[in-house]
Amino acid sequence: MASQVNKNTSKRIKDIKLNSLLQITKAINNNFSTDKLLEIFKEVLETELKIGKLVLYSDSQNGWSCILKYGVGDEYDNINVERDLLPIQEIGTINFSKKNLNNSFEILIPVFHKSKALAYVLISDLEDKLEVSPAIKHLNFVQTLASIIVVAIENKKLAKESIQQAAMKKELELASQMQSMLFPSTLPNDAQLDTAAFYLPHQEVGGDYYDFIWLNENECAFCVADVSGKGVAAALLMSNFQANLRVLFNHTTSLTELVQELNAKVLASAKGEKFITLFIAKYNLVTHTLTYINAAHNPPLLATKTSVSALKVGCTGLGMFDEIGKIKEGIINITQGTTIVCYTDGLVELENDKGEDFGIDSLKEIIKNNPDIDMKSLNSVIMKTCTDYKQSKPYIDDIALFSLRIH
Repeated sequence: MASQVNKNTSKRIKDIKLNSLLQITKAINNNFSTDKLLEIFKEVLETELKIGKLVLYSDSQNGWSCILKYGVGDEYDNINVERDLLPIQEIGTINFSKKNLNNSFEILIPVFHKSKALAYVLISDLEDKLEVSPAIKHLNFVQTLASIIVVAIENKKLAKESIQQAAMKKELELASQMQSMLFPSTLPNDAQLDTAAFYLPHQEVGGDYYDFIWLNENECAFCVADVSGKGVAAALLMSNFQANLRVLFNHTTSLTELVQELNAKVLASAKGEKFITLFIAKYNLVTHTLTYINAAHNPPLLATKTSVSALKVGCTGLGMFDEIGKIKEGIINITQGTTIVCYTDGLVELENDKGEDFGIDSLKEIIKNNPDIDMKSLNSVIMKTCTDYKQSKPYIDDIALFSLRIH
């Protein structure tokens, strides 16, 4: 009679385990929530298999945490998993660093995927019994079930992260497209002016900016600017700056007034947390006069047939101080064939494998050695030289390059 009872009990337990596996598989296939999967896990172990106590720790972006427990109090919520559990890689017992937690659990089950620890399951019974405890009796099944559920939860987490990353990538691609619309769609290339530009953001979007604006039929303005920092925050500030600059040019063509107003706008937008360096210039095609202000930007290079000089005259950067002190305007009479190359620091601070900067002298040599090529070709030579120079080093910052030749 006892033998028949044992057989019936054994068959019932096997049916419970089989049904549990089928239930979990169906739940995973139907993309049940993590909470629902854990509820099924608890129901099987506590109600069906009579395992009295359980704690389940899982790894997440915010570190290890307890995601399921029953039969115990809050004392297991904040144990040091890295110290107490991570060294254990096989089923066994545990000695907690907090002595009052010892002897509370019979078994520790680590759950690994490949070589990565995903979870730890602690199981035990509420009372000592003469027969083999359920925690020991069903150990292999508990390990199997825990592995299935934990891996399923991990896959859900990875799928969610993948969706979030895809959405973020799509948003950044859109932001990149929107940012490209801030740059002039066409640049003059005729008998009076030859202009060309190049832009390479360090990330999908960046904080460098160049522009070319016709003020009237005889005057044009051009600029290059750089927001401190990189990425989305820099790009947002730069888009705001570009809008302000174009609006202000409708009200004044005085570079000094423009820079003062832009300084106030940058302060209002950035709250003192970021600043902008700017080189801005006007050129009169009739008088052949170039007027410019360099607001702490990398000095553009002005090349004639006989020399290469840096355009340094100006003031402090925008957004650094409530009021810009003395603003100086540089004024130059331009001769035929003059070339002006404006750039941001991502170009000249590019490093090679030895940690050496590309530097302004290298840029000067390229301009000197290519006096007759068009501006698009000059930019291509500059970037090709930089790419070769950096060797295996990555680009470390946004790069903007604007070149102009006056015929």
